[in-house]
Amino acid sequence: MQGCLLVTNQKAQVKQAVNRGEEQKPVAEVPEPVADPLAELLGRAKQAYAAYEEAQKEVARAYKEQEQQVEKAYKQAEQQANSACEQAVEQALRSREKAEQQADEAHKKAGEKATETYQESVRQALKVRKETIEQAWRMSKESAEQAWKTFQGERVSGNETKT
Repeated sequence: MQGCLLVTNQKAQVKQAVNRGEEQKPVAEVPEPVADPLAELLGRAKQAYAAYEEAQKEVARAYKEQEQQVEKAYKQAEQQANSACEQAVEQALRSREKAEQQADEAHKKAGEKATETYQESVRQALKVRKETIEQAWRMSKESAEQAWKTFQGERVSGNETKT
């Protein structure tokens, strides 16, 4: 940095001398400004640090963006899971209602069938009872007639009686 100042001061002195009209003394050749390696290195370090800070900001933005995308994906997955769950519950309810309806219908049909079977059984029992009573009455009547005929001396077993 001092080298740059030295050259600048020499140029200023030459300018002043020219303005005053003084004859310029031969000055040793003015060396071109010498770059200060430390200043250059410091400048590059500042640039690198600024680039580093900018990169950190970009990384932070990228993390935030990724976080938002992950959160959005989570919410979408949660919404899909809720929707699928609701559909499954609704389907299960419909299935239960259908099964209950079928069970009610089957129960009703079974009750009707049981009633029909009961009524048929009662009809058969009444018919058998009637037939049995009628047969017993006929047998009783025939037995009584045979006994009366035997008592009166008539032959039984299909032989005609002789008088």
